Amino acid sequence: MSTATATQTIVVADTPAFTMWYHADTKIVHHQIKKFTFGKEFRDFLLTGTELIRKHKATKWLSDDRSNTALSKEDLEWAQTNWTPQTMQAGWKHWAIVQPEKVLGKMAMDRVVKEYMSAGINARFFSDPDEAMKWLEAQ
Repeated sequence: MSTATATQTIVVADTPAFTMWYHADTKIVHHQIKKFTFGKEFRDFLLTGTELIRKHKATKWLSDDRSNTALSKEDLEWAQTNWTPQTMQAGWKHWAIVQPEKVLGKMAMDRVVKEYMSAGINARFFSDPDEAMKWLEAQ
């Protein structure tokens, strides 16, 4: 986790599959996927971030997806039809993504991010979470 300028960091959730933080001073939702997660656990995790954006009027999200793989068809469809509209309506505008290390995960994220960018999200890929955080802080 980057602590470059995040002095007010709150651990919102910490499970074997993921950790989610909220950086209060920069209003950044930040997650790290530790292992593949799907279904209800994956959806609840994303909705936790959506609620943080809504509650704190945040606009930025850092996804550290290095340990993630391709999403299931059902989860991808749910994210596109439910989570994305809700999260954008809550105020989400900027997305820094630390790419999955596995090729299959990278290919899947490439497709997803192109769709989100066409919907108006300012998204950018990174290989280093600290660089991703610096970019988000500058947005």
